[in-house]
Amino acid sequence: MTSSPSARQIDDEAADWAARIDGRGLDAAHEPKLQAWLAGDPRRAGAFLRAQAAISLLDRGRALAGAEPAVPTPRAATRRALIVGIGGAGLAASVGTAMVWAARPQRLDTRLGEVRRVPLADGSLVAINTRTALEVILKPSSRQITLRRGEAWFQVAKDVHRPFVVAAGRVRVRAVGTAFSVRRRDGGADVMVTEGVVETWVDGEAGPRQRVAAGCKILLADAVAPIVAESPSEIERSLAWRNGEIALDGETLGEAASQFNRYNSRQILIDDPVLAQERFVGLFRTNEPESFAAAVVATIGARVSEDERTIRLSRDHLS
Repeated sequence: MTSSPSARQIDDEAADWAARIDGRGLDAAHEPKLQAWLAGDPRRAGAFLRAQAAISLLDRGRALAGAEPAVPTPRAATRRALIVGIGGAGLAASVGTAMVWAARPQRLDTRLGEVRRVPLADGSLVAINTRTALEVILKPSSRQITLRRGEAWFQVAKDVHRPFVVAAGRVRVRAVGTAFSVRRRDGGADVMVTEGVVETWVDGEAGPRQRVAAGCKILLADAVAPIVAESPSEIERSLAWRNGEIALDGETLGEAASQFNRYNSRQILIDDPVLAQERFVGLFRTNEPESFAAAVVATIGARVSEDERTIRLSRDHLS
């Protein structure tokens, strides 16, 4: 008969999982294994949450120390050791100082192709897309997020006494308990609401604030009237990046190439403007532009030529 694992063993395994998930970002391929591990023992869920909390505290502490660290983020094994070190009484002491830390900015960044999920001290969750930079300041009367660049999705913990406001340039998005994404663009931002209602406006502009409900998106830009559209299916596709995917449903090849190029140093180039206007349907991993190119070749009859830096698609005039 197999003996039940000890609490220490479960904590060690939880630290391994938390470090792995944090180091790789959102990796859907590993989620089934994680769910199977969690289902194997009722104590594992709590241990995993404690390990994730330890990671959040590590990131917060690194942010408070100054700017970005002079050395790369520790590898999973080193990060795991730090998580274990925070465990037990150390974690309890760290949680006790969380309110002091929370009043100071927490800087969160992602590299090219990286997607992360980060729990915030107020119970909210932020999913951060590729090449994104944001700052979080949690105060007793407010929760302030500044999106410096890129895109993020926020699942906001309900707290009517502390409004949750995201600033992207002059664009402002206010929520209490809801879920929405903000993507910063030159001179404005796109906002998509997946749950509840948000209030949006452009700082310094006259006029009423715009309320946007779940299933709708709004495009806000400086000195331009906001454009609101109801588009639940489009929102779902646009946020597929949270699972490390790109979902295409009639986008042009040019648009699809731009999406893949956001996540990869190896860029997709389309020389033929007519080919770039062809429309395509499919579901692909963000880090697999080669699979997308192969599907285009097989479906449309295009040609592909590759080198280390580019994947070039062109019309196959012989077909």
